[in-house]
Amino acid sequence: MEYGLIFVCMVACLVSFASAKPGIATFYTKYIPSACFKNKDQGKMIAAAGDALWKNGAVCGKKFTVKCTGPRNGVPHPCTGKSVIVKVVDQCPGCPSTMDLSREAFEIIAKPVAGIINIDYKKV
Repeated sequence: MEYGLIFVCMVACLVSFASAKPGIATFYTKYIPSACFKNKDQGKMIAAAGDALWKNGAVCGKKFTVKCTGPRNGVPHPCTGKSVIVKVVDQCPGCPSTMDLSREAFEIIAKPVAGIINIDYKKV
């Protein structure tokens, strides 16, 4: 019975990782005003969507799980091994990243000194 449960959990984890999309993350520090919520504070676990994800604001208010997958520049081993759930509150037009995370969210998944990282992300 225990082996069956372990197998089911392993398959669920694999399916979960398989549905994640690769992307790039950076971070920012000024959260208000935002394109989605104007002057309404949405907390610290937030993100601005890059052009490819923005889709005319269709992602406003949507939540994503984000995990660092590796370096994007010369900073070795930037990832913490953790993931974070963020809410899209803004647009980041012209950003080189898929998501511009709040600094607080970025520090959960990577060392801020990295500045830019590779990520996997998926809609919650």
